[in-house]
Amino acid sequence: MNYKEFLEKAGVSTKDVGIIKQAFTHRSYINENRDAGLSHNERLEFLGDAVLELAVTDYLYSTYADKTEGEMTSYRSALVNAVTLAEVAEALNVNDYLLLSHGESKDTGRARQYILANTMEAIIGAIYIGASYEEAKKFILAHITPRIDEVLKSGTWIDAKSKFQEKAQDEESITPLYKTMKESGPDHDKRFEVGVYLDKEMVAKGEGKSKQEAEQDAARNALAKKGWM
Repeated sequence: MNYKEFLEKAGVSTKDVGIIKQAFTHRSYINENRDAGLSHNERLEFLGDAVLELAVTDYLYSTYADKTEGEMTSYRSALVNAVTLAEVAEALNVNDYLLLSHGESKDTGRARQYILANTMEAIIGAIYIGASYEEAKKFILAHITPRIDEVLKSGTWIDAKSKFQEKAQDEESITPLYKTMKESGPDHDKRFEVGVYLDKEMVAKGEGKSKQEAEQDAARNALAKKGWM
């Protein structure tokens, strides 16, 4: 894998290519290649998540002086969620550089989306370690925050749970109920699947890295299914 090529395409300046390679290394690859002398990317993912949130928060605070804390929190959630990060990863051809097990490499859909999103966080953590916070922030400002225009246009920042509750009460006089259907993954990388119900009818399901994210996803899917967007 030519990780220098990735760095050039992404506009990143760092001499520590090894830490970048680690960012692309999934735990499943290590399990199949224990003699490769590599480390997986989960610690970098943990670090990158914090760097990403700080940089995006700083950007929103500086850019939207007229917005409330609640509005900026919603904007941030839309920018750093798995869907947005996976889209950025695809635009940067992250798939071409991933080190995965044979089984994981066949995954598509939501499973691959989460792998891509986690890898993006790991890349940010690697840039922070290998270069600096400023270099990591430059990467975020170049590839992630520009998506705010699409976020605002599409309305993905809107609190879907509040909107679905409002519409459900107006249209059907029912308050939505959310139930956790499934919880999977290790403690550092939990996945939640949540169903949203109107009375006894499950309207839609949602997934996320937290129950709150999964509930928002379920609410967005329910709004679309009901035609209440």
